[in-house]
This record gives sequence, C-alpha cells and structure tokens, in this order.
Amino acid sequence: MQKKIQQVKTLLDALPYIKTFKKKTIVIKYGGSAQINSVLKDKFAQDIILLYLVGLRPIIVHGGGKKINEMLDRLEVKSEFVDGFRVTNEQVMEVAEMVLSGNINKEITTLLNHHGGKAIGITGKDANFIKAKPLKDGKYGLVGKITKVKKKVLKNLLKEGFIPVIAPIASGDDATHAGYNINADLCASKVAAAVKAEKIIFLTDTKGILDKDGQLITSLDKKEVERLKLDETITGGMLPKVDACLEAIEGGVKSAQIIDGRVEHSLLLELFTSDGVGTMITKKIKAK
Repeated sequence: MQKKIQQVKTLLDALPYIKTFKKKTIVIKYGGSAQINSVLKDKFAQDIILLYLVGLRPIIVHGGGKKINEMLDRLEVKSEFVDGFRVTNEQVMEVAEMVLSGNINKEITTLLNHHGGKAIGITGKDANFIKAKPLKDGKYGLVGKITKVKKKVLKNLLKEGFIPVIAPIASGDDATHAGYNINADLCASKVAAAVKAEKIIFLTDTKGILDKDGQLITSLDKKEVERLKLDETITGGMLPKVDACLEAIEGGVKSAQIIDGRVEHSLLLELFTSDGVGTMITKKIKAK
C-alpha cells in the first residue's frame, strides 16, 4: 500500500507542472545516445507520448550524423568536415536525405505511433515549409542556413493532434535543387522561434553546461553565456548547442534547456519536477 501511495504522491507532485505546460508547444532536439541506444529510444518515445497525452504539444527535430557516416562508408562515398560542418556535395546530400528522412525519421515516427501517438515525419521540403540558402556563400557546399520557416504548416499539424517529427533538410529555390543539409541544433532553434515555443530542450551526452571544475551549471542568461564562451568554459561541441539556445530565446522562446539524454526519462524529470535537470538558458535571469 505504501508503494501505491508514493506513486500517487509522485503524480500529484507533477500536477502543477502539467498544468503549466498544458497546451504549450515544446520543441525537443533529439540526438546523442538517446537516439542510438535501443532502451533509451523506447524510454524517449514513452516520455513523448506521456507529454502528448497530458496536453503538451511536442515537436521533435532529430539529427543522425553517426548513421550518415555509416551509410557513406558503406557506399564508399567520401566526405570531409570543415569548421565542424560536413561538406555536402550532391552525392553526400542524396545519402544524408535518404538516411535522415527515410531510415531515422520513420524509425522515430513508428516508435511513437506504436506507443499510442499520432506522429508524422516530415522534412523542410514537405509543403516547402523550411527554406534555406547556402551557408557562408557555399563554403560547405549544400550546407544551408535557414531563411524561412512556415509556422502555419506546423501549427496546422499540432491543431490536428499530430506530433511532427522533423528531419533537418531544407528546400532550395527551384524544383531541381537537391536541398540543403541543416545543422539539427540550429534547425530546432529556428522551428522553436517560428512557433513561439514555450521551451526548447536539447538532449545531449552530457549533464549540461559544466564549469571548469566539471560541476553542472544549472542556470545561465545570455550575458553569462557570452562570458563563459570568452573564458573558454564553453568550448567544442557545446558551442553550436549554446548558440542554438541563444538563437531560440532571441526569437521569443521563453527558455532553452540542455539535458542529459543518457538518463532514462530525463525529459519528464526536467519538465515535471521542481529541480529539473541540466542547464537552463534564459534571456535574463530574474532577480531574486
């Protein structure tokens, strides 16, 4: 009986947060171990369906660099990285689109639908809803910078009860264009800003942003983020995620969260508990 009472108490503790986020749009960037480990994939799907069933409106943006690498190697297609970006010619683009919009996207939607959701997989080419131009005048080939997100497409899907699952591929200017490969973090931030999401959450393979002693920093504002970038506390692979967070909150998203996707049910821990998990970034931290 005591165990059952504790289960009820846990549900009641979550109730205020469920009320706060009900009918609010939450964008989740899905990547890292949570997208590769079979157990974590299933737990992630369960989390999304719970959010969906209690009234939140989740939108998922996913990456897939590891599987793209594997397919390129299998097909013996050479690719290289410059400044952290995969230089993308038409052949590489064809493989990236095949993996992202085919294999990965459909795996996610199938898993969500299996658990009782109503997920639909799309890319920026569908309804032409994400447009892009070459990043840095084509320095990286068909790597794109998003110029427009048609929010009406996503809002209509949400209104009809769908969970949009977005592969980060944008359309070009004409029907024969191969499309653009978009950094998934930056795609998520643009989508979140377009729909004025309540929150954007990035699933990563770290606890969040760590200080120089390796301790978790639980909250930051824009000014503090810039300071930590300057003193090289924030470096390497965390930089594009932090930049995506800043871009989202500048675009009107209330907060951005970087959390550890290796922890089972980390999404629920972040959204439905008082302490949350990971690092929250806001435009300005409110004075106490």
